[in-house]
Amino acid sequence: MTWLEDENLRGRRELCKKLIKSGIIKSERLAKVCERVPRHIFVPNRLIRDAYTDIPLPIGEGQTISAPHSR
Repeated sequence: MTWLEDENLRGRRELCKKLIKSGIIKSERLAKVCERVPRHIFVPNRLIRDAYTDIPLPIGEGQTISAPHSR
């Protein structure tokens, strides 16, 4: 595993833990999905470091990928 892959995995796990702790994620099934979705592949390379922050990110053409906490 490369450093970047390791960082993305760590970021994904931390984000999921925060969403569980805050009550956004309430089921084990959704928690497992959260841990498997590679959010970093859906954002431009320049934003990969922000892929697992709980904010919407621009993805081009005036569009954004929603913040993970969005309901």
